[in-house]
Amino acid sequence: METSLPAVIQSMLQPAFYPHPVTEAPIKLVQTHVSYVLLTGDWVYKVKKSVDFGFLDYSTLDRRKMFCDREIELNRRGVEGLYVETVPIYQNGNSHTLEDGGEPVEYAVKMHQFPQEDLFSARFEAGELPRSRIVELAKRVADFHLSAPTDETIRTYGVADQVKSALDQNFEQTQGYIGGPQTQTQYDETKAWTDAFFADNGALLQSRVDNHWIRNGHGDLHLGNICLWQDQVALFDCIEFNEPFRFVDTMFDIAYIVMDLEVAGREDLSKIFLNQYVEETGDYEGLEILPLYVSRQAYVRAKVTSFMLSDASVPEGDRRAASQSAAAYYKQAHAYTIAPEGKLMMMCGVSGSGKSTIAKKIADQYAQDQGLKQKTIIIRSDAVRKHLGNVLLDEHAPDSLYTADMSAKTNQRLQDLGVDQVKRGYTEI
Repeated sequence: METSLPAVIQSMLQPAFYPHPVTEAPIKLVQTHVSYVLLTGDWVYKVKKSVDFGFLDYSTLDRRKMFCDREIELNRRGVEGLYVETVPIYQNGNSHTLEDGGEPVEYAVKMHQFPQEDLFSARFEAGELPRSRIVELAKRVADFHLSAPTDETIRTYGVADQVKSALDQNFEQTQGYIGGPQTQTQYDETKAWTDAFFADNGALLQSRVDNHWIRNGHGDLHLGNICLWQDQVALFDCIEFNEPFRFVDTMFDIAYIVMDLEVAGREDLSKIFLNQYVEETGDYEGLEILPLYVSRQAYVRAKVTSFMLSDASVPEGDRRAASQSAAAYYKQAHAYTIAPEGKLMMMCGVSGSGKSTIAKKIADQYAQDQGLKQKTIIIRSDAVRKHLGNVLLDEHAPDSLYTADMSAKTNQRLQDLGVDQVKRGYTEI
């Protein structure tokens, strides 16, 4: 047993601590910089560390209980049943117990344990994340975002100055890694592009606020925080400790997924996810701001990985691996700043003639040939028509959607979207 661990965690490493059978022996302890996670077989217990990093404050028992409760409440939006309850931990002589024993000395989030191989990150690395699951994921995230609340306070976090200040901080914190995993050219050009994006796109950023796309989202929606739970796509471990980290543009949230897929060279899966997501939400305009957030997510991953290079406690071999990983993320962040020449393709034909099938084949080919340099978006007139008429995509379209007036509106919307996206470097079909 690690004597450097807090006494309560030492107690939790003993099977006798639990009022239920422990089927994982020895009990596995996973640590992050903010929590202890104990895996017992059927159940997981997560104890928050008594730390205060400014942006995260778990320094008092009352705050740790509050954030345990909030973690459960918020994550039930993304998955039903996985999070169970906040459990109090009591002192019992020199040990601890979950049995009622006066005033609690600590709290833990109790969750069902699921196989680690059911994480989307693990399935992806094992080559077991088929296209059908990517489609399910896109629909699940779209549902999550469409139902996520927003209000005047939440939307203030999408104001341009608020967003830019966070990105500026990333550049300030990575200057020391220029000449290592980050090149001077990459740094200068990524920063210059980011600055220019804010200077040139004030109206776009404000439209995201005005159209209510700044929502109480997830905040950390990468593949490692997505799993299969009871054969359903589950979104878990959202940011509960800092509201500004969670009050984000919906495109900020999906940028993690796009980035995870593309840094691994799976632009085909990224294309499937992105097309399904925007078709479900109707948020085609979000594609215009997506490059900013995908570049940002890759840069943050590079920054966090770079921090290991300054940690003397990290073994030399791990630091070399971290440097290579950080370099790949800096390169990816830079790649998103280079917009290719956009293209527009139009498919026409009678119903059932194969327009969608051919469009998907073209998009697949572009994903293989162009990689990060070109994203291909398929915009179906049927989907646009239903969004304009407030009809769900899986519902039968009423005759009112096929009047001359509605057809004119649909065609105008298709034209506007096609032109705008091509200007941003997308291939539009």
